[in-house]
Amino acid sequence: MRYKVAPPVRSRAFLETVRDAIPLVPDSEADCCRAIQTATDVSDRETAQEYLVFLQALGLVAESQRGYYRTRTDPDRTALGTAFEESVFGADVLIAALGPEPVDADAAFDALRGEVPRWERERHADWEAVWRERTGRLLEWAVLFGLVEKTAAGYRRPTGGRTAP
Repeated sequence: MRYKVAPPVRSRAFLETVRDAIPLVPDSEADCCRAIQTATDVSDRETAQEYLVFLQALGLVAESQRGYYRTRTDPDRTALGTAFEESVFGADVLIAALGPEPVDADAAFDALRGEVPRWERERHADWEAVWRERTGRLLEWAVLFGLVEKTAAGYRRPTGGRTAP
């Protein structure tokens, strides 16, 4: 399953705080979002929900019939990067499109443009603006997880593999 969520980029410490706010015993989405808001500076429920689903994509949170709960795994940066690339829609396409020469977010968006589902294009009045913003967020998350390097000229594949933790 691929998740289309790409919340604002924050630190790994922030992700840990969000994860720790989610109970081990399944709870409702509303209660989990409220817990995220209480534990962090996230002020609105919609953004809290984005982080909840993003953590689910990363394997830090799971969902059962009774609600969301924190997983007991403690993945490192490499595991988070792998989960991000495999589970977040568009991440793999963007990462694969990068080479040794830096490209800006707009050029990276061009690689993703054809992958955006038709219903997503019809859902937004200016779908390209929405997906350009999402592309920028995906690239920044990829940097955080060591999958991409950010330079003054743009984004590129790390020289010599993943970037250092």
